[in-house]
Amino acid sequence: MFRHPIEIAPSLLSADLANLAAEVRKVKQAGASVLHFDVMDGHFVPNISLGVPVLASLRKATTLTLDVHLMIERPGEYIEAFAKAGADRILVHQEATVHLDRVLAQIRDLKVESGAVINPATPVATLTEVLDRVDTVLVMSVNPGFGGQTFIPGAFNKIRELKELRSRYNYAFRIEVDGGVDIDNVADLVRAGAETLVAGTAIFKTPDPGAAFRQMRSLAHEPLTQKV
Repeated sequence: MFRHPIEIAPSLLSADLANLAAEVRKVKQAGASVLHFDVMDGHFVPNISLGVPVLASLRKATTLTLDVHLMIERPGEYIEAFAKAGADRILVHQEATVHLDRVLAQIRDLKVESGAVINPATPVATLTEVLDRVDTVLVMSVNPGFGGQTFIPGAFNKIRELKELRSRYNYAFRIEVDGGVDIDNVADLVRAGAETLVAGTAIFKTPDPGAAFRQMRSLAHEPLTQKV
């Protein structure tokens, strides 16, 4: 699957779910190639959100890459269902399973891109044994469960650490960040090493989501054109 050097992934958690197809069209027309799809079970995180039926319906409505973030207990029990529903990437929390390697292998066996996620209080070192076989590492920059939270600055150090580890050991994973991403920090996150930036409130809670997406994408690409 082709990946852009920098991806802005609009988070559907902040979209108008009564008009989801229209919301997707707005960001697609603005140039989005990825949609971030949050799944919450009310146990692993204190909220309930979208699930398999909505994902299957969304898959029929768009060809955009679906970046599915499972914030659920026992994720291994649901991998196949989300893969069959149309997920292009499935990201699972290190904190949600004692068998992270097994679950990541399960994702790969279904020909879906795999990703590992760490919460703000979880160190990068907990992923040491899987970094050579994940497609994405997602750094949570808020405590998961709700949209619209304030960015936790400690995420910068984790992103830099992941970038350094990837370079040192010639790993191939992509670095993603989710939580409180907006026009004020997006360029600094790219400078730190983030390549996929999930943004919900900063896009969908604005008068013009398409314009907000384009502004964020432009700001995110600025570091790539600046001379070192």
